[in-house]
Amino acid sequence: MQMPTPIRAPTWVSRRRHFEQKLWDLDKCRDINQLKQMQAIVYKSNLQQDPFIAPKLITAFSLCRQMGSALKVFSQVPDPNVHLHNALIRAHIHNFNPSQAFATFFYMQCAGIFPDNFTFSFLLKGCSGKCWLSVVSMIHTHVVKWGFEDDIYVPNSLIDAYSKCGVVGVRAAGQLFRGMKERDVVSWNSMISALLKVGDLSEARKLFDEMPQRDRVSWNTMLDGYTKTGEMIVAFELFKKMPLRDVVSWSTMVSGYCKVGDLEMARMLFDKMPSKNLVSWTIMVSGYAEKGLVKEAIGLYMRMEEAGLKLDVAAIVSILAACAESGMLSLGKRVHDSVERSTYRCSTLVSNALIDMYAKCGCLHKAYNVFNGLKKRDLVSWNAMIHGLAMHGRGKKALELFFKMKQEGFAPDKVTLVGILCACNHTGLVDEGIIYFYSMEKDYGVIPEIEHYGCLIDLLGRGGYIKEAFDLARKMPLEPNVKIWGSLLGACRMHKAVELADDVLNLLVKLEPTNAGKLSALSNIYAVAGDWNNVANIRLMMKSIGRPKQSGASLLALNDEYHEFTVMDKSHVKSDKIYHMIDGLSQHLKLLRPVPMGFCDE
Repeated sequence: MQMPTPIRAPTWVSRRRHFEQKLWDLDKCRDINQLKQMQAIVYKSNLQQDPFIAPKLITAFSLCRQMGSALKVFSQVPDPNVHLHNALIRAHIHNFNPSQAFATFFYMQCAGIFPDNFTFSFLLKGCSGKCWLSVVSMIHTHVVKWGFEDDIYVPNSLIDAYSKCGVVGVRAAGQLFRGMKERDVVSWNSMISALLKVGDLSEARKLFDEMPQRDRVSWNTMLDGYTKTGEMIVAFELFKKMPLRDVVSWSTMVSGYCKVGDLEMARMLFDKMPSKNLVSWTIMVSGYAEKGLVKEAIGLYMRMEEAGLKLDVAAIVSILAACAESGMLSLGKRVHDSVERSTYRCSTLVSNALIDMYAKCGCLHKAYNVFNGLKKRDLVSWNAMIHGLAMHGRGKKALELFFKMKQEGFAPDKVTLVGILCACNHTGLVDEGIIYFYSMEKDYGVIPEIEHYGCLIDLLGRGGYIKEAFDLARKMPLEPNVKIWGSLLGACRMHKAVELADDVLNLLVKLEPTNAGKLSALSNIYAVAGDWNNVANIRLMMKSIGRPKQSGASLLALNDEYHEFTVMDKSHVKSDKIYHMIDGLSQHLKLLRPVPMGFCDE
């Protein structure tokens, strides 16, 4: 018996369906080559002016960061409607060009095209920061004028935009929220998030308790608010009450306990998580790394790799930042090895994190290797390398790199100039530091901030210009902080300036009345000057404060293990042998000349 031939759809039907499906998903395309092929077919089919297809083409080109092509598509439509204008406004916002988005909005009004609810929502996404408050208020006025205040989507967008404009913006968001005829869960969540952004935790909790209906975002937002302020007891109580916990809830709690230093509780929750993602693992590994727990950090990192989780850029940068903070070079090297085996080896963001990590861990030659191997450097790359050289006393090398950076067309920012002033400070280049400081605004358009003043005051103090440093601290347009007065006190001790030390201490006591450490520094100054009466008086004051100075601690890394030591510490099991070795080394060190620091072995 002969089997009938199966019926097949005509080829032209299949191709047409395929083409229609591609057109439907056109606004999701992120492959520029594929997009250009689709555009060619659109032009061949004479569909470039289609009101359905043209906005999708604009959106697709904006996703590929091809705004020139997006504008060309827009210009080829003779009578663009509001939908097409909205697509272009959204494209400009997506490409971080809000000024052009508003220009399109004004052009649209001049052309007699009325905005719709999406127009205002797209514009509001481009408003972020205190300077945008007046613009958000202007959009709010337009919303009322066009009658969109009852469209729940628009006031929700307004609340979100107001919340990004600081305390005054949050107040405006609160007035809008209270005046809304109808609120959905997004309205409540946006208002709670706004209050948390300005630190009003109690009002946010009050609103949370009043909510008629909560979703996971509501619970997670409130949970995040408590963990960020370190209120882990309240956070844990809220966590227990949650009807449904997702990976975000668990990760938030793990992150909160890591931040307050309770790594045992963080690990317990981490181990109990029903499901973990890359973020969860990264939080726990970074938590161990920040606290210098080498074995735990490396062990968990190895488990993460064994689980088949591939690091993304965010995870790599987070772990490397934690390694840089604690000086955990061993884990940093492991991450670097993983990067070399991955597709992120050419990423500027990852390379910058590696430069920062190696520089802060003292391995300047490795930092330089990564820096020199970068195909595309940005300002962060130069800043990381300059700061690394500066902090390890390689001031002249940092200045050489600064000149090279300018030759390659990079304009320094405030971070660069902090690094340059630190380089002058650590190398004792007083005259150069003064010149750089007073040329900041004139040559680079950077207004000096508290960090820049702090660097110059410290530089002057160390260089023996204590009176000048003190006068600068008095006359600076910003209020001097504890670090500035502390550095001046250190300079007074170095140069035995007893009278100025008294004045500095009086100012410090006002800022930190319970800090006995500053009194201890003044006591040492009097002792060097031989003023034993004042030494006794200061010691009595320290006792009356009742808060002893916390001893400084040093960390020594040996065989992937950190050993902590304080002054005259004998808690280590081999302390006798250690002090015997130190006594012997001190005799040899007296015979050796100083050598440049900043490099380490493999």
